[in-house]
Amino acid sequence: MQVTAMARRSARASAPKSAPKPRSACAIACTLDVVGDRWSLLVVRDLLHGKRTYGEILRSPEGIPTNMLADRLKRLEEAGIIESAAYQERPVRFAYALTPKGRELGEVLGAIVRWGRKHIPGTRTLTGS
Repeated sequence: MQVTAMARRSARASAPKSAPKPRSACAIACTLDVVGDRWSLLVVRDLLHGKRTYGEILRSPEGIPTNMLADRLKRLEEAGIIESAAYQERPVRFAYALTPKGRELGEVLGAIVRWGRKHIPGTRTLTGS
């Protein structure tokens, strides 16, 4: 039996869940509610740089804890920023990819990189981190 992202989403959808209420209608506040934690944009960065699997993302230099990575992948998928597809059956393993919505965050990350390189001494662009 193949496990798909759709099947996982369907299982999650059956559990009662209340959508968090936005803090305000401010676009910045709402965006931070989705990707403003310590790890989400780093996961997006890794996917933009070609990483595709849990293990590849886990080996990033920032050292995200395994439980946090699993949670962020789930949250990013629920937000429509990434999608997953099973590439192995036993044990089931998933490959992750950015959706068009997620790829648009590349522009945001580019702006953050430019700002950081300009204003924070010693920073650099990590390609393929």
